[in-house]
Amino acid sequence: MTTSSSGSGGDDHSPEHRPDEGPQGGPDRAGQRFVLHKPGGEPVKTGRNLPVAIASGCVLGALVFFSIFPLPQLFTIITSLGVLIGLRELNRAFAGKGTTLALVPLAVGGVAMQVAAYFGGTEWLAGTTALTAIIVLVWRLRGGADGFVADASANLFTLVYLPFLLGTWLLLVSHPEDGQYRLVTFIVVTISSDIGGYFAGIMLGRHKMAPVISPNKTWEGFGGSVVGCAVAGALCVTLMLDGPWWVGAVLGLAVVLAATVGDLIESLFKRDLGVKDMGRFMPGHGGLMDRLDSLLIAGPVVWIVLSLLL
Repeated sequence: MTTSSSGSGGDDHSPEHRPDEGPQGGPDRAGQRFVLHKPGGEPVKTGRNLPVAIASGCVLGALVFFSIFPLPQLFTIITSLGVLIGLRELNRAFAGKGTTLALVPLAVGGVAMQVAAYFGGTEWLAGTTALTAIIVLVWRLRGGADGFVADASANLFTLVYLPFLLGTWLLLVSHPEDGQYRLVTFIVVTISSDIGGYFAGIMLGRHKMAPVISPNKTWEGFGGSVVGCAVAGALCVTLMLDGPWWVGAVLGLAVVLAATVGDLIESLFKRDLGVKDMGRFMPGHGGLMDRLDSLLIAGPVVWIVLSLLL
């Protein structure tokens, strides 16, 4: 759905350029990898098979698009599947540190939160989240005192980070007048942040933004995200939501900050758990959680901005 590289000069774990890669932005002799080159001819270390990554993102984007326009209620199925797949990836990552997730209540409660968000709005989403948190803590009581705080913290983090933040997407699409277009605006603007940051970062990136957390993110890439987001926001708000262009610009700036923070949070999360990718759900992209990082944080931000200004 997204390249998830806002403000960066490539992936955090980009490999060195291999000598068998093609010379001018094409597949190598074995047809295994597409290679971008900077204006001076230097190969760009993207760390991924770009055509496969783009194709995977387009397929997922089409799945979302064609689920919300016939019946927006169908989007609850998409986010519910996202909850289940994301829980599986998070559980594997936490298991490496000896932390246990309460998968059954998180899965049941997480799916219930998606339905509650669409059909009941913010009050039902908040209530279902609180009830699931209580059940998760009670579920963990069976394990005794050893490691309780670490497990409880991981479970509550997972509850908020995945199903609750995904639930804000349902708050967008359930808007009675133009919910489907609000969701499309959210996705387009966030993707524009990632794309603008990705290409500005790999072509122009020189000054590191957060070298300790994510070494390849640059301020030049962040500038590309700002431009891409502001333009996309202004166009989406004026053309799809019948709002003033400045609302789109404000939305774009808010999404840039949210998407960049989301990417940094995911980077630090993976570094702490000692994993490179959360999974292999999407060819060329890694796990589903690797692709949702900026979208998860941007979702509630978009909902708040549009609710206040439109």
